[in-house]
Amino acid sequence: MTSHEWGRVAEDGTVFVKTADGERSVGQYPEGSAEEALKFFTERYDALAFEVSLLEQRVNGSVLSPEEASESVKKVREQVVDAHAVGDLAALAARLDALGPVIATQREARKVERAQRAAESRVSKEAIVTEAEKLAESTDWRNGANRLRELLDEWKALPRIDRSSDDALWRRFSTARTAYTRRRKSHFAEQHEKRDAARVVKEQLATEAEGLADSTDWGPTAGRFRDLMKQWKAAGPAPRDVDDALWKRFRGAQDTFFGARDAATAEQDKEFAANAEVKEQLLVEAEALVPVGDLEAAKRTMRDIAERWEAAGKVPRDRIKELEGRIRKVETAIRDAESEQWKRTDPEKSARADDMVTKLETALARIQSELESARAAGNEKKVKELEENLASRQQFLDMARKASADFSG
Repeated sequence: MTSHEWGRVAEDGTVFVKTADGERSVGQYPEGSAEEALKFFTERYDALAFEVSLLEQRVNGSVLSPEEASESVKKVREQVVDAHAVGDLAALAARLDALGPVIATQREARKVERAQRAAESRVSKEAIVTEAEKLAESTDWRNGANRLRELLDEWKALPRIDRSSDDALWRRFSTARTAYTRRRKSHFAEQHEKRDAARVVKEQLATEAEGLADSTDWGPTAGRFRDLMKQWKAAGPAPRDVDDALWKRFRGAQDTFFGARDAATAEQDKEFAANAEVKEQLLVEAEALVPVGDLEAAKRTMRDIAERWEAAGKVPRDRIKELEGRIRKVETAIRDAESEQWKRTDPEKSARADDMVTKLETALARIQSELESARAAGNEKKVKELEENLASRQQFLDMARKASADFSG
């Protein structure tokens, strides 16, 4: 019989392991020696010990979830308890039992972590729902749709919370998305209808513009083109490809008409160049009247110049503003001179000035009489007051006489 610290081999080749409850047969090894038998079964023990060590590392390293760890410990412990191996099986079992508190601690930590993640997930989902509900009422059709898709992806990435709360938040989120999608579809359907209506209007406008392109009735046709342009802008956009094609037609008709009008006007401008030279000569005569000296003579001359100005005819378009501005400046100077003369010769103002002179002369005569009486009476105080009053009235009288003389002149 060969003995070992944790087992022995009987003469018939039976191998026993020592336990706290006594020996237990773990198998036979009849083909080899007792030493080979013990080595075979102790190697089995070493394999179990390695598996226990590996499990300890995985549990302590939190590689396994608490549930997976508990199941693994249970499975390995069953293997250890009934193991056909020679070694300190009780020590292996104790090491496995020691993992129980570790797993319990990890389970509690996982529970706290899950609760925290759930709380964070609730906050995130409520924020997602709030933003989605705001988007549901917005009119940001392009960015809003993209953002709702992003919010859906964010929702899917978050862990679930308690079932009732999660379902309630999801219903709000889903309702907001549905409401936004319906409003968006309705908006684009309405836009599509408007674009179709705009297409019809712009087709009519383009057709009318093409009919006017060859007109030589420059004034009324140009006005009609302006009206058509206002209607074009008011019609709004048609479908893009159609809109571009219609605009090309419309714009082409405009360019044809206005190009022809500009060419015709350029020809007229050549003819009107001589008229401009005549009006420049008339301006030399007119501008010589300023500043106005003899008003009546200036008015007669200006009437003659005006008649010749009208008879000279039209001038090139680019000269109209300049020439008209210069003649208007002379006319304004003559009107201002006439107005100034009227102010000086206004009968009503002249009469008021004469009346003021008469009243002041009367008042001065009265004050002069009172002054002589005060001097005769030797009333120095009265004399001083009357002399000051007389001097003040005399100043007013001088100004009144000057104003009256201006009106008389």
